[in-house]
Amino acid sequence: MKRNTEPTANVADRPPGLDGLPVIGSTLSFIRNPLDFVRSIGEYGDVVRYVAFGREFVVISDPELVETVLVSRDNEFWKGEFESRLGDIVAPDGVFYAEGSDWRRQRSLLQSLFTPKRIEAYAADMVDETVRMTDGWTDGTIVNVREELSTFTLGVLTRSLFDLDLEDERADVVVRMVDALGEYVDAEMLGVRSVLPSWVPSKPERKFDRAMADLDALVESLVHEHRESEGESDDLLSLLATAEYPDGTTPSPNEVSDQLVQFLVAGHETSATALTYTCWLLANDPEMQRRLAREIETVCGDRNPRIDDLGSLTLSEAVINEAMRLYPPFPFIHRQPHESTTLGGYRIPPESTLQLPLSSVHLDDRWWRNAESFRPERWLPETEQNGNWKCDRPEYAYFPFGGGPRHCIGMRFAMTELQLSLAAMIRRIEFEPVTESLGPTWKVSLDPGPVKLRIRTRDR
Repeated sequence: MKRNTEPTANVADRPPGLDGLPVIGSTLSFIRNPLDFVRSIGEYGDVVRYVAFGREFVVISDPELVETVLVSRDNEFWKGEFESRLGDIVAPDGVFYAEGSDWRRQRSLLQSLFTPKRIEAYAADMVDETVRMTDGWTDGTIVNVREELSTFTLGVLTRSLFDLDLEDERADVVVRMVDALGEYVDAEMLGVRSVLPSWVPSKPERKFDRAMADLDALVESLVHEHRESEGESDDLLSLLATAEYPDGTTPSPNEVSDQLVQFLVAGHETSATALTYTCWLLANDPEMQRRLAREIETVCGDRNPRIDDLGSLTLSEAVINEAMRLYPPFPFIHRQPHESTTLGGYRIPPESTLQLPLSSVHLDDRWWRNAESFRPERWLPETEQNGNWKCDRPEYAYFPFGGGPRHCIGMRFAMTELQLSLAAMIRRIEFEPVTESLGPTWKVSLDPGPVKLRIRTRDR
């Protein structure tokens, strides 16, 4: 990637950037292709500003500065107005968008629900759902894996969050909300509506409001059921419904609903997206797919993978890491300074939105040798030792789950699901490419669009 080699700026200087069109700045360029647009302005340097959606964005592409924002000086920044718009739409009382003492209170409570022991209780469901999905695929058929994996991850979450099976009619409320949210966010935040006045009628907004009201009613009913029940359950709703803060209070039904909606949106979208790209990449690399199948056979033999196999499935983990490097499910993280500050020698005012572009940093050839190539072996310990695919790089040259105190609370759950489901799939079937190329677009996540692959069943 070409970089500005000008001397370090004076502290009083504003970052270099694009002027764009009058009034709307670079909004249209960003909407047309946000990933290419943000990556293209990297030629101006590691701290670059542009205007879109009526606000100034400052793109931070230096991993050391990413670490500064997320970790070492994280108390100087908050989620920001741009990213909080999604929170206002989805879950205003949830932990993802809470700030200050509210965030610390919620994070502490929720962290206790994502312990290794809790995740172990969900692992069997993850494998069971994978087996159920692959058993429905016959040899030679072509499947849209984006749709199939979206249904799969929603099934895992519906069981682990609500203890509902997707065949349960109540689960249809969850499915309708997730579908409506995707349409609404696409239109409200990233589509043409994002530059229109808020009073302009919106069909996606009305559809989402109806679906969200139905989900709120379902959660309130389920919370009441769980609080009245004398039985024990490990689903997240049950744990939240009966949890207590240190002062003895319990989460309100609205707060429980918002936490669950956030986990639904984040867990459903990120896992389905990451798995889709992983399967497509493997379909286009038959040798890597064979190596992966051999590892799974060696570790698991004639049984399905279990959670205690994860430490031995090193290539499986490497494949997933490499897929998320090339196609991070959430391509941007946003922050906003509480007050005027400096980053990389540039002055950043409090009204600026910092944009941390995973989609650019993960493909920067300063940190990644053959950056745009799918090479899972770069993640293996033996490769690290001989340096075949390793460049010396800062820690935050790769940050698919964010970082610092506000790193993704479901990271361990997600990696367990990704690794177990991939191993369970590749043990039973192999993929052949049908969709030749992808055109990722930024919606709720980095949507690959329809991805069709041919299924070949394995003799076991």
